[in-house]
Amino acid sequence: MRVSYNWLKEYVDIPWPVEELAGRLTMAGLLVEQMEPMSRDLDDIVVAEVLDVAPHPAAGQLLVVRVRAGAEELTVVTGADNVTKGALVPLAKPGARLPGGTVIQRAELRGVVSEGMLCSEAELGTGDDADGIWLLPPDVRHGRPLVEELGLDDVILHLEVYPNRPDCLSVIGVAREVAALTGGRLRLPPAEADELDEPAASLTSVDVQARDLCSRYAARILDGVKIGPSPAWLQQRLRVAGMRPINNVVDVTNYVMWEWGQPLHAFDYDRLEEGRIVVRRAAAGEVIVTLDGSERKLSEQMLVIADASRPVAVAGVMGGLDSEVTEGTTRLLLESATFHPVSVRRTAHAFGLRTEASHRFEKGLDPNLVAPAAARAARLIQELTGAAVYAGAVDVYPEPVQPWTVSCRPARVRQVLGADVADEAVRRYLTSLGFSVDTGADDQGAWAVTVPTYRRDVTREEDLIEEVARLYGYDQIPSTLPGGAGAVGGQEPPLPFLDRVRDVLTALGLSEVLTYSFADPAWPDKLNLPADDPRRAAVPLRNPLREDQSRLRTTLVPGLLEAAARNVSRRVTDVHVFEVGAVFAPRQLPLTELPDEPRRIGILMTGPLPEQWWGGKPRVATFYEAKGVVEQLLERLGVAARFEPGAEPYLHPGRQAAVIAGGHTVGVVGEVHPEVAERFELDGRRVYVAELDADRLAQAESREVRFVPLPRYPAVQRDMALLVPKAVPAAAVVETIRRAGGQLVESVSLFDVYEGPQVEAGQRSLAFSIRLRHRDRTLTDEEANAVVDGVERALREELGVRRRV
Repeated sequence: MRVSYNWLKEYVDIPWPVEELAGRLTMAGLLVEQMEPMSRDLDDIVVAEVLDVAPHPAAGQLLVVRVRAGAEELTVVTGADNVTKGALVPLAKPGARLPGGTVIQRAELRGVVSEGMLCSEAELGTGDDADGIWLLPPDVRHGRPLVEELGLDDVILHLEVYPNRPDCLSVIGVAREVAALTGGRLRLPPAEADELDEPAASLTSVDVQARDLCSRYAARILDGVKIGPSPAWLQQRLRVAGMRPINNVVDVTNYVMWEWGQPLHAFDYDRLEEGRIVVRRAAAGEVIVTLDGSERKLSEQMLVIADASRPVAVAGVMGGLDSEVTEGTTRLLLESATFHPVSVRRTAHAFGLRTEASHRFEKGLDPNLVAPAAARAARLIQELTGAAVYAGAVDVYPEPVQPWTVSCRPARVRQVLGADVADEAVRRYLTSLGFSVDTGADDQGAWAVTVPTYRRDVTREEDLIEEVARLYGYDQIPSTLPGGAGAVGGQEPPLPFLDRVRDVLTALGLSEVLTYSFADPAWPDKLNLPADDPRRAAVPLRNPLREDQSRLRTTLVPGLLEAAARNVSRRVTDVHVFEVGAVFAPRQLPLTELPDEPRRIGILMTGPLPEQWWGGKPRVATFYEAKGVVEQLLERLGVAARFEPGAEPYLHPGRQAAVIAGGHTVGVVGEVHPEVAERFELDGRRVYVAELDADRLAQAESREVRFVPLPRYPAVQRDMALLVPKAVPAAAVVETIRRAGGQLVESVSLFDVYEGPQVEAGQRSLAFSIRLRHRDRTLTDEEANAVVDGVERALREELGVRRRV
């Protein structure tokens, strides 16, 4: 927010130089990021009047311009083609120094002596326009210093306005803060125009059909408008604000927006069909050409301002070209309204338009600004154009916003701040900010403080205490140590467990990511989830930023897939990531209570593996690597788990496994189904994901560490090639081997899987390596063979598994 120091002084007396004001505003919570002097290196520039313009006799691209600055006449050669007789322009005479250090000298250009330089805005550092000479307003006086005539002896304060303080997106809002700091009085500008007897309602009507998106709409009518350039003071104020002057009417609407914080728009009344306004949602297929000349297709969710037949503006964003104010405009319909912040934000985002008006609407405006801002604009337009103002406004305001009351206990103020702030000081601080204070305390010593509607951020006693602290001075509050007994620090469960998960997965070569908690309603269909899957029951957002982020996620998988797709689209082919986060599970919809927030661990792997994996051999992630990561995680956490065939619809039916721990399914790991990968723009890639229930794993975690002595006797290795029915998982075979072999079985590992013509239908060959060891002596071959025979017998009887010969 750019605010002129001189502009502020019109509304409040400021006893401090600008540097001290900036410091005090910053200490009060309104951060001044920069101070920008306007008159830097412009003292030598004067206003000149163009007396004559002639072509250069020896250079077709140049002009010879005769100018007058006071009593002095000079000849200047210029290449700008926008100079005309009678124009008022900035002149740098010989010896003048421009911003940047250039000193102007007399010079002969192709036989003609140039006695100075006519300047553009860019050359003087007052704007960005470098295409031609700066044409000054017609009311400036030639021969006078440019700084004095345009009020450039000023400093611009660049303020960072936080989202909870949209009232400070205006000069009056900032002046109110300054008045509170100085203890002075805020002077509001005059807003009453001389009105006709005939009411505005005799010429127009306003029909607000979308009342959920427009809480107030006021229209004023002006006649006899004469369009022309704005006076110098108004043009300069707009330049201070970073805006380009256009004409006296449009400039007034922009000026009042900056002054009051309320965006306005002026329509050419005679270009509105039937002269009336309809505030509605756009119809399917409607288009509008906006003021920037772009044809924009409207959606049914967008709010538009229409006349009797067509849209004439995109509400809160930009006006339409067909109803703009032109040089031929004589009658105006002046709009002042309040539109829903989310509606404006979505529309501005959809069109890629970011205007000063939309910026203010997106923050949420006070509907009670609508009438005074419209009245102020009507008065200024009347002063500058001689227009007649019809009486009153057509004001649709079905549910007026009223001030609200918040209790404030002066004793509580002193307790929270730790400072001895007197009751009278508390009252004075609050009233200086526009609050009304009823000091008739109740039985608890609380005052009733009425909050003005422009301070929607103040809703509780703590907010009022903060206001007192800002004006009392944060630097005046004494520093004290907290009293009472000290508390022992530490993390609440399950945070330490989740940190251990992160440590393990990071050590395994994965990178942690954070994806949005907001979900696309299309995700369940993309994941092939059946109609009765509980993950389809997603909590809808009341104010989503975008339609594809309008739900709370019920699974981490889609967010990881989208993150992988973004990386792959940027030629990052090796994506090995994990996420630890909450999903949202409503107990019923619509919500009657807050949803559950179970924690999940998500893993995604695709593309080449890091070189340090698998002995440095170049490999690409497969199902077994993904499953191995899950196994390593479970082992490091001390969770005893097994794998069984899974049935997730978004995973490949033959390349997935459910993770079972403590008798519960705690997760799944597998290859993403090719159709699902294609829907997430990962077609042609093998992508592996896992999602684990962090809460159940935390319950199953065992942190008991068992130490065993190093073996004193050698192990005996036996390999078994087995014919296993395809319906029998390898985990069941391993479990049977361990149980049948008893304490002599030290380890069992699967090292080969084979399916082919040498194996009968319905079977597959699994090869296991079994390590046997006795703690107290060396095993004999006979003992080892007896164990293997017992294992073979148990496999045959329990699982129908035969030894392959």
